Amino acid sequence: MEDIKKGKTYDIQGFSVQDGPGIRTTVFLKGCPLRCPWCHSPESQEFKTELNWMQIRCIGIEACGKCLSACPKGLITKGELTQNAAGEDIYYPVVDKSSCDECGACAKVCKPDALYMCGTDMSVDEVMHRLLRDKPFFDESGGGVTVSGGECLCQPEFTLELLKRCKAEGIHTAVDTTGYVPYRVIESVLPYTDLFLYDLKCMDSKLHKQVIGVPNELILENAVKIAKAGGHMQIRIPVIPLFNDNEEHFKLYADFLMGIKDAVDLVQLLPYHTLGISKHDRLLKNEKIFVAEPPSDELMQSLCKQLSDYGFNVKIH
Repeated sequence: MEDIKKGKTYDIQGFSVQDGPGIRTTVFLKGCPLRCPWCHSPESQEFKTELNWMQIRCIGIEACGKCLSACPKGLITKGELTQNAAGEDIYYPVVDKSSCDECGACAKVCKPDALYMCGTDMSVDEVMHRLLRDKPFFDESGGGVTVSGGECLCQPEFTLELLKRCKAEGIHTAVDTTGYVPYRVIESVLPYTDLFLYDLKCMDSKLHKQVIGVPNELILENAVKIAKAGGHMQIRIPVIPLFNDNEEHFKLYADFLMGIKDAVDLVQLLPYHTLGISKHDRLLKNEKIFVAEPPSDELMQSLCKQLSDYGFNVKIH
């Protein structure tokens, strides 16, 4: 039977060692209902394919300039004289993303791939063809496939079929999720998911909604339901300055996790970093983003010990 299920991916990353046990290949799907201002993969947030521009690849208008005439709306113009990373004078293109319809015409003529489209529609067959190349590494290391995002469960039919196909090949599966989806979606993938990488951003629902855009009740309820259904979870907590990086907030984490302790294989602390800033710049949206100093090693060790004292296996990413 012809495989008609399509998913919109933005990356497939081999030799991943932080997205579950062993050596894994992670399939990243586009689209997320949350808007974390510290997001390290901002290109994952929108559900559509998007134009990106990587300045370091661009050779400039005078050496190329094909993008100016390629845009059917005339939204790409010659920028001001500046210097590239080598200190050479260069004119970069300026893209007016406010009226861009992401048609991709400019990316097609960009030989150095400075302008490129993020988001590729792939069938389950196409993804499996890529994943099966790595199966010897999975078998040797006790690894497998992780389906991530964005929020992969916002593409539920594709994710379910991909998990089924992986299990049919004897591959360990993990689902990296925010938990902000209807439980019926989670319930559908439970039989084919060996491990949930479950994000807990914040325990204060009001603060969660204010900063991330959605409340957290559904997220917490789904975690409890997964535990009751016999699922296994690796809890992932991003440690964000001025948001949740304190002993009081981690006491709230501990209190909640104690209620689902038997289902929690590992708690992974993810210290805030600034790697998402350059990715955000590539999207050309000119939006404000969260920037702060990463948490100190001393703070991370202290928070790690706080949760470890409750009997959890805790690891700093």
